[in-house]
Amino acid sequence: MEIILKKDVAKLGFVNEIVKVKNGYGRNFLIPKGLGVLATKSAKKVLAENLKQQAKKEENEIAHANKIADSLSKLEIILKAKVIEGGNKLFGSIKTSQFIDATAALGVEINDKFLKLPKIKELGSYEAEVRLHRTKSISIPFKVIAS
Repeated sequence: MEIILKKDVAKLGFVNEIVKVKNGYGRNFLIPKGLGVLATKSAKKVLAENLKQQAKKEENEIAHANKIADSLSKLEIILKAKVIEGGNKLFGSIKTSQFIDATAALGVEINDKFLKLPKIKELGSYEAEVRLHRTKSISIPFKVIAS
């Protein structure tokens, strides 16, 4: 089932984006909550016209996303975590809030709705995926060390 999103939905998409979802998720959650509408031919035509009118605004958003991407790629992000004695396994795991706090301390703000971290249970190097815009997504390398 294709849905046109009316609001940003975490881990799914941005406003005015056409996404494929399972029938139940679309009918029972997205549409009743006002987060999306069914992507019919007429709705797609209306969306195309609206997107054409918003093209200039979109260019500014993409330029802003590219600035953030450049600044994120230059950062060396190191997260500190407690480690179980005598090994490299973490006591708990790394949360998205820890990653966002680390980037904020380095001067870059990220929306936590569009951050995907892998399961982190031990020390090492990892990559986080950040969607800055519907057309711009980057992978940011970071390290987890013992505190």
